Amino acid sequence: MRIQPLDDKSVPSGAYPKETQSVVKSEEFRVSIGLTHRRIYAIILKLLQVIPHMKTLIGIRKEDKNQWERRVPLIPSHVKELIQNNPLEVWLQPSSIRVFSDQDYLREGARIEEDLSPCSIVFAIKEIPLDFFNKEKVYIFFSHTIKGQPHNMPMIKKMMDLGCTLIDYEKIADEKGQRLLFFGKQAGQAGMIDTLWALGQRLDHETKENPFSAVNQACQYASLVEAKEEIEKVGWEIHEHGLEPSLVPVVCGFAGYGHVSLGAQEIFDLLPFEEIAPGDILSFFESKNYASNKLYKTVFKEEDMVEPIDPNVRFKLQDYYDRPQRYRSTFDSHLPYLTVLVNCIYWTPAYPRFVTKESLKRLFLGNTEPRLRVIGDISCDIEGSVEVTVRATMPDNPVFVYDLVKDEARDGVEGKGPVIMAIDNLPAEISLESSVFFSAALKSLVPSIIRGDFSGDFEDCQLPESVKKAVILYRGKLTPDFEYMKKFI
Repeated sequence: MRIQPLDDKSVPSGAYPKETQSVVKSEEFRVSIGLTHRRIYAIILKLLQVIPHMKTLIGIRKEDKNQWERRVPLIPSHVKELIQNNPLEVWLQPSSIRVFSDQDYLREGARIEEDLSPCSIVFAIKEIPLDFFNKEKVYIFFSHTIKGQPHNMPMIKKMMDLGCTLIDYEKIADEKGQRLLFFGKQAGQAGMIDTLWALGQRLDHETKENPFSAVNQACQYASLVEAKEEIEKVGWEIHEHGLEPSLVPVVCGFAGYGHVSLGAQEIFDLLPFEEIAPGDILSFFESKNYASNKLYKTVFKEEDMVEPIDPNVRFKLQDYYDRPQRYRSTFDSHLPYLTVLVNCIYWTPAYPRFVTKESLKRLFLGNTEPRLRVIGDISCDIEGSVEVTVRATMPDNPVFVYDLVKDEARDGVEGKGPVIMAIDNLPAEISLESSVFFSAALKSLVPSIIRGDFSGDFEDCQLPESVKKAVILYRGKLTPDFEYMKKFI
């Protein structure tokens, strides 16, 4: 930027702002560029007038991982709010599938541009293709890299080579370690809707009359409100007419009690139900004191699912988190009583598996017909806590049966084994509600992110601590908390 110096006479004598005095009084500086006090003051004054009006360009990348991914990190009304209250411009790539149209954003003051390379900070939802990255830019998205996921290591390597900064939504957390940005609740809501749909499909295949046949997949509803209304109708049908006697009692088990589980339970609780403590399931079945006009729910916590290997040691939650190798799964004892299992837990290979092939073989290849019909694996860790989740599914092919006779996965609901619902981008099925929820949390962080200094050392980047702890790469280098990832790259 070239600044036209003002005439010395336009500058009042002795009227130097405090912030310019040391510069102006520097004889070496003045002599070296051949300027008078007044002319130096004029230049600096002009700079001080211009700099506050310089705007940060932030970009929002279009999502193109698959046809179902319609979410946005910032919704149009929040973009308008940010533009009005901060020195920034918002550019978006055009998209024909985004849940909000290009015109929605244009009306709120954003620009539609295919090329986001001028933007210093780019927001997205899912992983970004290698050819999208530009040198020394900042990217904020769900990178799915912190577990060393092999398929995303080339992306990390590319960002390192280009000196990029990566901030991962998953690691943005408050001082208590609670995540600030997540889609967990929406994953639970969509996952439960799809699980009820899968139950209806399986029971139809078994030619058992059931009200769950009326439930569609989450992506087939115009809104979450419409889905809830449909499920409430199913609940009324159950309450008024009851379930087929051979199905009673229908017991739904929820593994986990966090945001995902709460979202799933919110949908389930639209049905008439009674809750049973995990420790009371056996006596509940022995008493046979159950009804056909309601369902039953049980929520499993860690102490209900594992026990110390050493019989002389008592279960302690923090010890389980710190030393999971000292514990073993006891979940086999619950499986025979469940009609549906909804898996909502956070899991890594350090923890025991809860549903194994062997436990399911004992259940499905025995002399009695198993109660278990569907596993809604919302967590969707491949061959993880549910060993028979051997692959992720998509909304257009949402379920498979793990056939325990043939030891293979087969699309659909037919086979000697449980139906597995393992869609790995469930929040995208309710894109509108997911985007509104996420954007409401993200918009409060954007001003502090654009004020960050990404030109110097990581220690001096001036990001708030909640965001700083989520910086995986800074100017192409792994930050201290993520140096362990070197072994994966």
